[in-house]
Amino acid sequence: MTTEVLRYTAFSGDPAGGNPAGVVLDAAGLDAPAMLAIAAGIGYSETAFLTDPPHDLGGEPGRAFTVRYFSPKAEVPFCGHATVATAVALAERIGPGELLFATPAGTVPVSVTAEPGEGLRATLTSVAPHVEEIADADLAEALAALDWPATDLDPALLPRIAYAGARHLVIGAGTRARLADLSYDFARLEALMRRLDLTTVQLVYRESPTVFHVRDPFPVGGVVEDPATGAAAAAFGAYAREAGLVPEQALLTLHQGEDMGRPGILTVELRPGDPRVRVGGAGVRIA
Repeated sequence: MTTEVLRYTAFSGDPAGGNPAGVVLDAAGLDAPAMLAIAAGIGYSETAFLTDPPHDLGGEPGRAFTVRYFSPKAEVPFCGHATVATAVALAERIGPGELLFATPAGTVPVSVTAEPGEGLRATLTSVAPHVEEIADADLAEALAALDWPATDLDPALLPRIAYAGARHLVIGAGTRARLADLSYDFARLEALMRRLDLTTVQLVYRESPTVFHVRDPFPVGGVVEDPATGAAAAAFGAYAREAGLVPEQALLTLHQGEDMGRPGILTVELRPGDPRVRVGGAGVRIA
């Protein structure tokens, strides 16, 4: 059996920017070990695999799918950038519009639009998020693995674990220079993340009330750093709202990947009366 693997980048209109993802539009007949082997062979932080949707999912016929996500080392419950990449790949074949994805984390609607002169753009709506505190000892271990003194943190961004499909530890950097200087103990941070069931650690520097710079170490996925992390962006939106950093209705801009030479832009939208978080960005195929 030959399985076609497409390659797309998410959160950038430039194939050299954003976060690359593998996309398998027809994964029928592939079991989990086969999907994991394909993801490991591609080597991207995640690859998405599509199959037919559950009968009760709903959505427009031909525009609803079951999606599973694999890093080179394990299956993950949800991946934002692979969702955006998959939505763009589908829109190129069946047209822009509304999509519905059944993921291990829950049902995720995605809207794809064609922006004049800018290509396709996908916006996902997260599952219901939540935020929890992190134990002092666990935070101390994270900072030790990162080699970040506590004095380098932003006291206005209290460390928390945030979830919007996957769990992420949010830590605020006091300066842009602190964020740029990332050299961590891979094995030590991976061990802590596995114990706490974390997908990434989201390191954040606040440039302005609505503009943030972020980086996401991802040792549990087998890569040092994720270039643009949609699931973490959704979790951060929930975190920012609960912490009172932003109003109930807000549009945030997250810059990620600059320090890796793969710049990307993620938009995070919060709406009054809706706990879910919307994360959007451009996407394009990698030749």
